[in-house]
Amino acid sequence: MSLQQVAENITELVEGLNFAEKVERSLALIDDAHREFGDRLVVANSLGKDSSVVWHLAKRVSDDIRGFIITTRFKPPQTKQFMAEEVARYPELRVFSNDEPIEEGLCATDPDRCCELLKVQPTRRAIQEMHVGCWVTGLRCTEGRTRTDFTEVQELDKGLIKLNPILIWYEREVWQYLALYGVPVNPLYKEGYRSLGCEPCTRIAQGIDERAGRWIGTSKCGGECGIHTKPLLDYQI
Repeated sequence: MSLQQVAENITELVEGLNFAEKVERSLALIDDAHREFGDRLVVANSLGKDSSVVWHLAKRVSDDIRGFIITTRFKPPQTKQFMAEEVARYPELRVFSNDEPIEEGLCATDPDRCCELLKVQPTRRAIQEMHVGCWVTGLRCTEGRTRTDFTEVQELDKGLIKLNPILIWYEREVWQYLALYGVPVNPLYKEGYRSLGCEPCTRIAQGIDERAGRWIGTSKCGGECGIHTKPLLDYQI
């Protein structure tokens, strides 16, 4: 399957493929991208369940595949500990952050600006410093209202491909994969979280929308931090 020939009828894929078929499709997407981009294919690892699946899939394709983690000063202690464990297991995971001073309480008064500074800007730096031609994400179209229009292969920035190899997976299939392969996951899931972010902006939420607990009480409720929606190459701060 060539990246240029990826089907665009996402709904049919979500509903029509079984779990095993989705796994094979995801592996094929990563393999094709790796053949095309080689060392310039890099996995973005958020330390969430979906990223854990994608990282494991990528390593099944090639042990040489690299990754990066974006962390912030507001990540929960459990996530920081899990990050340390993952980096110890996989030294090819590079950690990026923005440690410059920011306005106190910015996450509450202007969450978009906070995410721009602490998440989007370090992602741009990771893309640049690691010479990324294709970055691989754990984004899924079944997660929530803001992720229904994505496709498996995107080019939001000219010259930078974004690959979403598990876009068509259901949440239950993510957990099925993690259980079948014994993949380590962030311990916060044991407490009931379904989507993980920074501590002040993440709550345990019920209902269909996995991301409903993100940025509750703000205009971003259930929304996006910006790394999937903003330019990463051609931009002005």
